[in-house]
Amino acid sequence: MPMSGSSSRPPTIADVARAAGVSRTTVSHALNGIGKVDPRTRERIKRTALELGYRPNLRAQRLRRGQARAIALASSMPFAVAGGPSRLGFYMEVAAAAAESALLHEYALVLVPPVQSGSALYSVDIDGAIVVEPDVDDAAVAQLKERGLPYVALGRPMPPDDNAPYVDLHGGLVADLLLDHLHEQGAEHPALIVGSGSRHSSVDALSTYERVAASRGWTPIVATASEAGGEQAGYESCAALLTEHPEIDAVCALVDAFAVGAVKAVVDSGRTVPGDVMVVTRYDGLRARTCEPPLTAVDLHLDRAASDAVELLLARLRGDEAAPATASAPEPVVIARASSQRRPAGA
Repeated sequence: MPMSGSSSRPPTIADVARAAGVSRTTVSHALNGIGKVDPRTRERIKRTALELGYRPNLRAQRLRRGQARAIALASSMPFAVAGGPSRLGFYMEVAAAAAESALLHEYALVLVPPVQSGSALYSVDIDGAIVVEPDVDDAAVAQLKERGLPYVALGRPMPPDDNAPYVDLHGGLVADLLLDHLHEQGAEHPALIVGSGSRHSSVDALSTYERVAASRGWTPIVATASEAGGEQAGYESCAALLTEHPEIDAVCALVDAFAVGAVKAVVDSGRTVPGDVMVVTRYDGLRARTCEPPLTAVDLHLDRAASDAVELLLARLRGDEAAPATASAPEPVVIARASSQRRPAGA
């Protein structure tokens, strides 16, 4: 039922109401998902609006209901870690799953640049945000709090007074699984390389490593590196460890970019992977799968975790007091690959 070509004006809500045989209020409620409108009537109105080419005035909607119908995905992770040359890093995998979930609820997902300084989150019109693995004194969290916007953390928030809802990514369990795998493959002197910040994944991994080392009689060998350094930081940290501790026979590099750099450092030192030194990492992304040799990593179930984060945030935006404060991604699973497989499975 398209508009007559004699008029160049865009169709209005009154045109939709007239064509659908309902009131303008009913059209407004149907198109905005509010009020009590019969589902069949709602679908008929949406179909009529589409046929007419009606487009809602988003600015007017924003003024009327105080909602942007948009949420942001933010992180203070440097792009060297969050994205990388493949453009398919940790952050972008989360973004894809979160966008799908948000769209199902008729929300847009806005990606903002790494929030380390500046005003990345001040200039976007959003209702709330998901913050990926916030650090202590996280810049993204600080900007959201200043704007008075709700947020959900993907990964446990680190400040003890931060009671934001979050999705648990099982940081300690991930480290436990990787260290158990290395032990099963014969590691006796494993080292740990973590980011120098205080994200839950680094803090949990360090705590777990120290506990496991004490229980197994390992001498703790730990290095920290700046996430912004990416693969080069992993290379330099691993090279220094191998020089200072030539007995190292395994490296658990939690950041995948660090792990790729560590593999290069092992090879450049004249050693082999995994024969002399095994290398494992946390995130089973494209870096892990395309490294040579491919890296043993962990399936974090990021698609489910991101979807759960969206659900937690939208529940908060709705003011749902019965909504849970936390959600847990499915338990992580080690994906064993050539970088650490010295023994056949079950041997």
